[in-house]
Amino acid sequence: MGWITEDLIRRNAEHNDCVIFSLEELSLHQQEIERLEHIDKWCRDLKILYLQNNLIGKIENVSKLKKLEYLNLALNNIEKIENLEGCEGLAKLDLTVNFIGELSSIKTLKHNIHLKELFLMGNPCAFFDHYREFVVATLPQLKWLDGKEIEPSERIKALQEYSIIEPQIREQEKDHCLKRAKLKEEAQRKHQEEDKNEDKRSNAGFDGRWYTDINATLSSLESKDHLQAPDTEEHNTKKLDNSEDDLEFWNKPCLFTPESRLETLRHMEKQRKNQEKLSERKKKVKPPRTLITEDGKALNVNEPKYVRPNRELKTQKCQSMVLVNHCFNSRIDFSLKDNEKQIILDLAVYRYMDTSLINVDVQPTYVRVMIKGKPFQLVLPAEVKPDSSSAKRSQTTGHLVICMPKVGEVITGGQRAFTSVKTTSDRSREHINTRSKHMEKLEVDPSKHSFPDVTNIVQEKKHTPRRRPEPKMIPSEEDPTFEDNPVVPPLI
Repeated sequence: MGWITEDLIRRNAEHNDCVIFSLEELSLHQQEIERLEHIDKWCRDLKILYLQNNLIGKIENVSKLKKLEYLNLALNNIEKIENLEGCEGLAKLDLTVNFIGELSSIKTLKHNIHLKELFLMGNPCAFFDHYREFVVATLPQLKWLDGKEIEPSERIKALQEYSIIEPQIREQEKDHCLKRAKLKEEAQRKHQEEDKNEDKRSNAGFDGRWYTDINATLSSLESKDHLQAPDTEEHNTKKLDNSEDDLEFWNKPCLFTPESRLETLRHMEKQRKNQEKLSERKKKVKPPRTLITEDGKALNVNEPKYVRPNRELKTQKCQSMVLVNHCFNSRIDFSLKDNEKQIILDLAVYRYMDTSLINVDVQPTYVRVMIKGKPFQLVLPAEVKPDSSSAKRSQTTGHLVICMPKVGEVITGGQRAFTSVKTTSDRSREHINTRSKHMEKLEVDPSKHSFPDVTNIVQEKKHTPRRRPEPKMIPSEEDPTFEDNPVVPPLI
């Protein structure tokens, strides 16, 4: 059964960023809701409310929705129109296919002066004689009834005949109420009988069966074969019983009433629970994946699944060994490169997978990568140094690249072949000594041709003092070579 909760409203308020106090439109259809509650407290600004196809039996807790304009309560178990006087802005009310038999309850809608459209088709009251005339005369503000526009002439005629129609409607209501009372008693008695049958089934024999023949019962109890019946036979018999009960329920004729809708829902819920129990029994807990045998031997495991388009991995031909695994539709791809110095494992991890979901464990003889909790383990062809290993992810492809440097010891199938292995401290000392031998200081020595002559890079020019220009001698009149030309003006 469904209930209106804050979480349910928030999940259906994604269009409003899950904020419910300012919500203007809410859809809660097909939620198996039995009672209308909490909405008038949490969603005061609602204008449109969809509650169709539920199991609501009474209109309640909506009187504080002053801004509500459209209320859809179609396909519910409502038998009476009530508690809508506070919805001052209500303009459209849909009560299609309910169980409204008290047609006189529409008088409560007189206070909803903005009500323009009303839907009552599919209700028992819609089959009353003069149903439409009674509704049109009772609600003068109404413009549309059951999707059909109300003409002025139709309203005038309904008002004229109202005094005659009202008593007839009252009599039809009484007949309907008597029928509903009988149906409720029958449904209640039937429900009590079903509860008793269920109690008897629950208190049945230890093997879940009832026996009428005492001798047959004793003989069956004495037989060991019956006591040690396999679980598969019991499971099959229960399954057949459930299928027979289900067919009997759906083939049994019944009236369309609120009780029959509730009974159908309970039956479906019961079937769903039985199915869940059967599925839980079918589920078998998978044993944990064996990664290392009892004798300490590591196994090759490739459990992570990775679906990708079928394409060939192009690898360059080189002297080092290349091992490529082509698993395009099931397991994850990888390539293993083994050269003289190190072993490189390229694992085709999904490009957009978060790195926090990957865990790498490098051991001397194998490497293990946990991808989303699923192991990938590979036995290495040579022993590696776990402390010096490194794992990186490509920023372009997302692949995981694990570099594992080798040690001097070579592992073979039989005896181990040892080679002279130097420690890391000895190697570092030798490396420092060789560097110190070849180290040269930077000196400015023009005699060495290996270095440029820094002193002569820029050649200085000799500083020559600037000579002042000699003043030009102006010839005077006493100069014998002076010629006085009268055309030339005199010099000042």
